[in-house]
Amino acid sequence: MVKKNNDIADLIAKARKKDQKAFNTLLNTYWSDVYRFQLSKIEDEDEAEDITIKTFSKAFDKIDLYNESYNFKTWLISISKNIFLDHLRKQRTETISIDKKESEAYKISDETPSAEDQLIIDQNLAQLLNYLKQLKPHYQEIINLRYFREMSYKEMAEVLKEPIGNIKIKLSRAKKLLAEIIKKSTES
Repeated sequence: MVKKNNDIADLIAKARKKDQKAFNTLLNTYWSDVYRFQLSKIEDEDEAEDITIKTFSKAFDKIDLYNESYNFKTWLISISKNIFLDHLRKQRTETISIDKKESEAYKISDETPSAEDQLIIDQNLAQLLNYLKQLKPHYQEIINLRYFREMSYKEMAEVLKEPIGNIKIKLSRAKKLLAEIIKKSTES
């Protein structure tokens, strides 16, 4: 292995001319330094090796940008550190994306009432039916057709054989009477 400054400068000059032997020598000379640096950060041998490979790949692609006033090993470690930081950012982004997707999934509303909600609905419905029974039969029928059987005014007019205007007036009157019955029962 070569570690003398003059020898390294010569290897860098040859590597800038795309000399494959120079690249191999630089790789063999500094591999363990960069790999140990990554291993101290990641503690996962496979990831440390992947980032070390990316470090040398990027360094050799950008070897023309190397400034000789700095130590080559320092330059490699700087590149390696930046790749490591990018790696961390990417992991965080993927985690955020997954969490975001999961949170989006939880935003889908479930229209199905819970057991407690269903019990309250059933109790309220039973109470409402008791109030309805206090109305005269023709008012009970008109509320039943509109709100329980969900008929339109036209359908109600056909069933009851009455004009739509009469249906609307009777329904309005039935709702007012029902509201009065409910109000009286809650006051007492």
